[in-house]
Amino acid sequence: MSTPLIRLTNRVWVYHHEVERDRPNLGYVRGDKLCLAVDAGHSDDHIAAFYRALESEGLPLPDVTVLTHWHWDHTFAMHKAHGLTLANALTDRHLRDFKDRVEREGVSAFLDLHESIRREYAGNRPVVIVPADVTFSGEIGLDLDGCQVRAFQVESPHTDDGTFVQIPGEGVLFIGDANSGAFPTWQRDAAQAQKLAGMLSNLEANIVVEGHWVPTTKEDVINDLMEG
Repeated sequence: MSTPLIRLTNRVWVYHHEVERDRPNLGYVRGDKLCLAVDAGHSDDHIAAFYRALESEGLPLPDVTVLTHWHWDHTFAMHKAHGLTLANALTDRHLRDFKDRVEREGVSAFLDLHESIRREYAGNRPVVIVPADVTFSGEIGLDLDGCQVRAFQVESPHTDDGTFVQIPGEGVLFIGDANSGAFPTWQRDAAQAQKLAGMLSNLEANIVVEGHWVPTTKEDVINDLMEG
């Protein structure tokens, strides 16, 4: 059986998305001293599978995990993340707000959102929501030694708390779900989409990793966004 861990460049891998449980792509960047993951995953089972794939390839577990936005499929495994978790301050606030909502209304407030969530949490798998260990505003640079990573906030038609993770030396850009419409209707605001396309056109990236699709080119993402 082929591994779902795909090597994109010398230092960058992606753990492949899954449609049935709406599991997104999880990124991995290896520096000479430190390693970084992009997004934590949907549940403890999801992140455990990711870590097993890393270990099977002889790759160290991440020292830091950067979140692209607050949505559950990207973040609700944070309590099992190895090392520190890093999010922009708005993402962290959304996580805290949703945690409060689930504590007030019960776990059904989460499970009732979508069938894919109920599949992910079948068998009464625990729902654990935690805030980030470290927050930033605007932009932050991370030196993994031999590999620089840039994380920066973006406006997008998907959420108001997006973060892009760029590895300039590898030509890779992780964008999460930024190019998608808003949940649950998936309607995409055309003006926001075109603004995001304009921002992307000014970034250097040979490979763009979206949240729930195969790695693609920057041009393909821009063309999709310009369609409205």
